Amino acid sequence: MARAFELAMTAEDLSAFFRQAFPGDPQRNFEFEAFEPGFLRIKMVPDVTMLRPGDLVSGPTQMGLADRAAYAVILAHIGPVAMAVTSNLNMSFLRGVQKEPVFADAILLKLGRKLATVDVRLWQGSEQHIVAQATVTYAIP
Repeated sequence: MARAFELAMTAEDLSAFFRQAFPGDPQRNFEFEAFEPGFLRIKMVPDVTMLRPGDLVSGPTQMGLADRAAYAVILAHIGPVAMAVTSNLNMSFLRGVQKEPVFADAILLKLGRKLATVDVRLWQGSEQHIVAQATVTYAIP
């Protein structure tokens, strides 16, 4: 039987950590929408700096959102470990992402002592309208 995930940080703790750890972060336009053991949701409202030609949200912006969501769900469970780092990020871009709110649902698949794996799905409009999917692995010091 799989063990249940337990939270080590609150959404407020995570927000404070991100503000302190990334003081020059231009991507301040996100918020935690849902927060529970094994899962979190980030809402990002894209601005013009995140767009590519055609007024679509750029791939690097989408990858950054997926990585941020994975990092956040992992830290929510292990605490403020700043040096947990991305070791692999595999991203599939499924549809063009419009200049409207984008949600990232991060599901913690495995949390080991040295590695954590997260499934991240980006969606717009409804949870069934998935625009991108990433599998992200983090190395934990």
